[in-house]
Amino acid sequence: MDLNRNPKPNESAELETASASDEQAIREQQTEGSRAERPNGSEDGTSGSGRSNKPKKNRAGNELTEWIKALAIAGILVFVIRWFLLSPFIVDGQSMEPNFWDRERIIVNKILYEIREPKRGEVIVFHVPEQGRDFIKRVIGVPGDTVKVEGDNVYINGQQVDETYLKEAYEKAHAAGALYNENDGDRSNFPNITFPDGVVPEGTVFVMGDNRSNSEDSRMIGYIPQDRIVGRADLIFWPIKDFSLVNH
Repeated sequence: MDLNRNPKPNESAELETASASDEQAIREQQTEGSRAERPNGSEDGTSGSGRSNKPKKNRAGNELTEWIKALAIAGILVFVIRWFLLSPFIVDGQSMEPNFWDRERIIVNKILYEIREPKRGEVIVFHVPEQGRDFIKRVIGVPGDTVKVEGDNVYINGQQVDETYLKEAYEKAHAAGALYNENDGDRSNFPNITFPDGVVPEGTVFVMGDNRSNSEDSRMIGYIPQDRIVGRADLIFWPIKDFSLVNH
């Protein structure tokens, strides 16, 4: 009976143990090998420092480039709008009261008169080279018009103009028994000794300030060449309480 017994009763167990150990060693080698293949010790192979910083740097560079482009385009637009389309001006003086006040800020449309000529009643800004400054006044007569100013009565081609923009000012002065456009010879009426021809020449306009008794305008400086016109006043934007579109 002893001859029939397995002389190595633990052999199979030893073989199984060795086999399991070999398998474990192989798995560990495979694991180490796969780790060695992963970049920079990353557990999942997707977030190694050598690969993650580069995309971040690229994204930051792209964003900076886009910001530079956007700012450059904005700067160009501001330049174009500022010099060719719209421009801010400051009202200097009292000649356009009660519709415009000293130190108000306005926006002037500089492109409009490249498309068409000025119309009666529009408020314009124009250069006065002789004085080295700009004036703001209201267009009363356009080329071909015959202009006549007598006190508070303004006539264009023989028809009295209904100056709605000065209605309250006229009524207040008349209620006090006075003229709004106080009679001061050459400084109030038109035509006058200085400018006896009341017909507006081609390429010019006749302008007056809304504050008729305190305005240096076409009654004193003559007709305004259209090539001196900067543009039309379209918006009062400062002070904020006076923010409004200009009524022409």
